[in-house]
Amino acid sequence: MARKRFIFFNCWQPFLKKAFYFLLALLCVLNSPVLAQLPTTSIQTVEQGKILYDSGRYAEAVQVLQQAASDYQKQGNKLSQAATLSNLALAYQQLGAISQAKQAIAESLKLLDGKNLEILGQTLDIQGRLQLAMGQVEDAQATWQQAEKIYTQANNKSGIVRSRINLAQALRMKGNYRNAIKTLIELNQILQKQPDSLEKIVGLRSLGDALQLVGDFENSRQALEQSLQIAQNLKSPAEIGASLLSLGNNARALQQKPQAIAYYQQTIKTSPSPITKIQAQLNHLSLLIEDKQTAQAQILIPPIQSQIEQLPPSRAAIYARINFAFFLMRVSSYELGVLNSSLITPNSSLPTPNSTLPTPNSSLLTPNSSLLTPSALLLATAIQQSRSLGDKRAEAYGLLNLGGLYEQTQQLSEAQKLTQQALMLAQASNAPDISYRASWQLGRLLKAQKDIKGAIAAYDAATETLQSLRSDLVAVNQDVQFTFRESVEPVYRQSVELLLQSQQGEPDAKTLDKARQRMEALQLAELDNFFREACLQGQKVPIDRVVDQDNPTAAILYPIILPDELQVIVKIPKQSLRHYTTKIPQAEVEKTLAQLRQNLVKPPAIRAVQADSQQVYNWLVKPIEAQLTQSGVKTLVFVLDGALRNVPMAALYDGKQFLVEKYAIALSVGLQLQDPRPLVKERLNALTAGLTDPPAEYSNYPSLPAIKAEINSITKAGVSTTSLLDGQFTRKALENKFNTAPFNIVHLATHGEFSSRREKTFILAADGPINVTQFDTILSSRDETRPEAVQLLVLSACQTAAGDNRAALGLAGAAVRAGARSTVASLWQIDDESTALFVGAFYKELNSPNISKAEALRLAQLQLLNHPNYNSPSFWSAYVLIGNWL
Repeated sequence: MARKRFIFFNCWQPFLKKAFYFLLALLCVLNSPVLAQLPTTSIQTVEQGKILYDSGRYAEAVQVLQQAASDYQKQGNKLSQAATLSNLALAYQQLGAISQAKQAIAESLKLLDGKNLEILGQTLDIQGRLQLAMGQVEDAQATWQQAEKIYTQANNKSGIVRSRINLAQALRMKGNYRNAIKTLIELNQILQKQPDSLEKIVGLRSLGDALQLVGDFENSRQALEQSLQIAQNLKSPAEIGASLLSLGNNARALQQKPQAIAYYQQTIKTSPSPITKIQAQLNHLSLLIEDKQTAQAQILIPPIQSQIEQLPPSRAAIYARINFAFFLMRVSSYELGVLNSSLITPNSSLPTPNSTLPTPNSSLLTPNSSLLTPSALLLATAIQQSRSLGDKRAEAYGLLNLGGLYEQTQQLSEAQKLTQQALMLAQASNAPDISYRASWQLGRLLKAQKDIKGAIAAYDAATETLQSLRSDLVAVNQDVQFTFRESVEPVYRQSVELLLQSQQGEPDAKTLDKARQRMEALQLAELDNFFREACLQGQKVPIDRVVDQDNPTAAILYPIILPDELQVIVKIPKQSLRHYTTKIPQAEVEKTLAQLRQNLVKPPAIRAVQADSQQVYNWLVKPIEAQLTQSGVKTLVFVLDGALRNVPMAALYDGKQFLVEKYAIALSVGLQLQDPRPLVKERLNALTAGLTDPPAEYSNYPSLPAIKAEINSITKAGVSTTSLLDGQFTRKALENKFNTAPFNIVHLATHGEFSSRREKTFILAADGPINVTQFDTILSSRDETRPEAVQLLVLSACQTAAGDNRAALGLAGAAVRAGARSTVASLWQIDDESTALFVGAFYKELNSPNISKAEALRLAQLQLLNHPNYNSPSFWSAYVLIGNWL
């Protein structure tokens, strides 16, 4: 999937400024009777506040507006005082001074007492914004709903539009992306019929940003481009800059780095907003650091540092400082070389925000101290500013990063104190996206100081917080650095490593189960990240219960790849968990697996396959082989980790036989199964679809001339079929058949590709690709209209993306979101004629009594293995069964 990186966007900023303009206009009307009496009237003071606010001088704006509100109070002008207090809350909001902003809003609402709907609606808009900043999403949603009702009463169409955009933001923050997008699409359909306006620009940009979050990058780009066009038509440099910034983020999500950089550079040239310019520069810098382009990073760092130092205090400025410090620390930790010392003035010691924080030991600075010292200066200033503004969340983020810097320089005791402060503040500020990272950092620090019990407790807290975030991981606060591979996956893996290594001797059953549960949580988090929303909801049955009670001839193997060893946890029916370890570096494991995978697709490379696959067999199966035989195990269920997912377990070799010759084999994406019941053989009905020739734009895929023979073989096996062939097989036709034909099997004989990027995981129909999200939508439409569940999904001509080490994630994602109890798919492209033979044999066995899906797959693979033309593993081992094996 597209990596979620350091990206800013704020759909409210134009509305906040417009609110200020609007309330100022109202003040002019409200004060007109007394202007003659007051030659230096308070309205001029408010105008001065507006100028300061627009220039980003929020602290000065606060002072001016406080004076204006006091003047109105003395005059007894409650409406003008209320409007000014709302403007004051806006300025406080920009400073991150949430408590003062809340107080100003509360006073404004009390003064209004339900009067003057225009000011009341604006004030409620601002109140909702504050509530969202405090993590009170439900309250913000209710407030904006109230604002929409008030705007409706006042017939304020522009206010209604703003409220709906705000409501969509609340839905998105709750993880309800589909409804958020639905709301924005409906709103934009209305806006399309209206003249160009600020609301139209922001509505389209909000839609584009929301679509990007859920991985719909093409429609996101279209919405953002339209937003940019309207901003250009209205000649609004601020809006042009904001839309260019979002387009840069969209290009970056698609790994279109040159285009992203071009957009960021345009933003810098166009936007009049200093903070927008810096956001674009920081995004550009992060791309260079990611690609280890040290020379280019050296050029960008000094101007960014200079501009950040000129920013007046505000929440946005604080986060800019922290993120810039974070990037400098990453340059150091990646060991890209020391930047030219003339670019940044080094300091002999790491500065601290105030005397209550520990003084660092300069002798412990790394060779890249020229980067770490300015990082500390930036963080110290950010923490001081956040404290002066009362912004606890920003302070927690600054302390977290400062603690990370101390960790990087091995000043562990000081790092621990800072991290504990950050954790307390994050928890008090309802900032789980920061608190989980603080718990993780604390766990690392405690482990480094040999406090293993404390480290385990900290990692437990981190993973529990991550679990509570689940659907929010995609919408995690945009100001906080976030990538799944760097900020989520290591938490789980390090936690498991600590658990399994913490006990002397063999870990007990409770610890082994905890390790399994934690790895399952990682797998679910990977799928959530792949789909940009929480997956695998609903009732499921623990897989251990299935093997203990329903299928006592199946065993579960749970390999876990750690940096210096390969751990395997095994569940044999009606026995306690077992565990064994192979000491081997992760790099060597991954090298062997990559070599095995490369050879598996080459029919002549049987000996090379046997050599590598025997090595993997020795890691995974050989240590438990005798116990499996003694227990009468006939089916092996693997819950695979990392690079192991790219290799079919059927091809493992014990020196005499392949694993498929001894066991039926299945894969599971976790420790639970949905509806673990055998297939009802009396009612096998298949919806089949096949495409002989791919669409012209996909001519790189070969023809599949044996498709008709493949589908005919399903009918010959005694399965009732409804078919869509070649030109009949379109997305719309498939959807129609899903909703009308009775079936419990779906068999798609067409090219497809699985990728670690959701938008690149698809199957081909006659009218083009159907991506995994669209496929999910088709299946969801059936779920709403028909009671029959899809028991089996077969994808007979698919492949994992070449060169994508995590492509099997796309296969797991397709299997999970298809809703089918079981999925059979191919890991690579296979000879068309051998596929037809395999499919016919599989369905014949599947339709036989007392044959499980896993056993049917095994018997079909054995027919190819024993065929003189197809005995190479490249023909028969590519097929894998995911999910219910019964």
